[in-house]
Amino acid sequence: MENWQAFLSVITFLGVIILVMTEWVHLTIAALLGALLLVFTNVMTLEEAVGYIGNSHGTLGLFFGVMVLVRAFEPTKIFDYLATQIVLLAKGQGKRLLLGIVGMVTPICAVLPNATTVMLLAPLIPPMAEELGINFVPLLILMVFVANSAGLLTLVGDPATFIVGDAVNISFTDYLFKLSLGGVIAVAVVIATLPFLFRKIWNTQLDNLEHLPHPQINHPRVLSVGAVIVAFVLIFFVIGESLPIPISPAAVALLGAALALLLSHHSKIDSVNNILRDVDWSTLIFFMSIFVLIGGLEKTGIINGLSGVLAAILGKNIVLGSLVLLFVVGILSSLIPNIPLVVAMVPLLKQYIVNVGLAPPEVLAQDFQGQFPPEVLPLFYAMMFGATLGGNGTLVGASSNIVAAGISEQHGRRISFKTFLHYGIPVMVLQLVVSALYVLVRFLL
Repeated sequence: MENWQAFLSVITFLGVIILVMTEWVHLTIAALLGALLLVFTNVMTLEEAVGYIGNSHGTLGLFFGVMVLVRAFEPTKIFDYLATQIVLLAKGQGKRLLLGIVGMVTPICAVLPNATTVMLLAPLIPPMAEELGINFVPLLILMVFVANSAGLLTLVGDPATFIVGDAVNISFTDYLFKLSLGGVIAVAVVIATLPFLFRKIWNTQLDNLEHLPHPQINHPRVLSVGAVIVAFVLIFFVIGESLPIPISPAAVALLGAALALLLSHHSKIDSVNNILRDVDWSTLIFFMSIFVLIGGLEKTGIINGLSGVLAAILGKNIVLGSLVLLFVVGILSSLIPNIPLVVAMVPLLKQYIVNVGLAPPEVLAQDFQGQFPPEVLPLFYAMMFGATLGGNGTLVGASSNIVAAGISEQHGRRISFKTFLHYGIPVMVLQLVVSALYVLVRFLL
């Protein structure tokens, strides 16, 4: 590939990140213009760009399906009702509310992808914060931190975790024994920061709970049928891919969305046009554009070229390599959504361990089902922790961050890059340091 195309891919990608960070342009517009620049300069054809988007059909289908599912049940006022109940359970205390969010999100993110969890639970946050008279943006950011961190509890909790685990053929059970403690530690770090980063909310006390609004549930019969649809979706999220005929989470989410649209239309609680109009198209277009930008880096050889750099710097030093990977991938993951980053990094890391003679060339095969040499696994574990926890650093670091930003904007408040950075950098740095110690003690010493 010609050098000018590789150069343009890098410059375009960095330019988009700078525009997002400085907020000169809305992040969706910046990413879309960057993707189109690669097409119009023939770095890739439109067909190739659509192909890179198509390779990520699972992520996009999952997001669209859950967005429609959540929006379809808004007329029932179920989210307002649940938000009030959570405030009552917290007895109006900010500290209980913060700990309640951690307790609510953590177990769900152990079995559902974190962005999906944020899509399901984030609509509770704005009405809950309104009743306490506090800004809901920090609560959404906390939900994101917990969702990203709890994604490390199981193999299926985070798409990035699953991609890396699948690449090295680790089983669900092996993951629990070897790596779940790292997820527990990551969530504990978030809890430890609550009294400091969320001080104002932590000290909030609502004395008179009787004055809280008590929204009533509308259309209870429709909601009861909707509960069956949601239960169906959640069950098949967990078991769908292990069935004799596998059903992907994206297919389950899309079927759930179609059933929810049918229910809304048949019961006349809302129109199909209204529901689809309110889907967060901005977030979906941002992800499509980012996948094209990453595709440009892959097509022009930038990503493959980095494997040689790794080999030259690290040699066969597994300890140094694991620590460097954890922090470098962590920092990169704060700037690049972790799903495309991990998709790009897995083949790079496999090529590196083959280049330096730590693994046989067979591991490069797409259908390789054997065991990797145990001594190289800490490299992949470190990358997993870095990619997942680095996503807490900035607004664009993880898919759940972008989803939360979209939901916040729909409720009238924009999460700025600077605001997220204020909370994200301390959490990310603490989590990466603690995770490095965990990987060092658990796998390398």
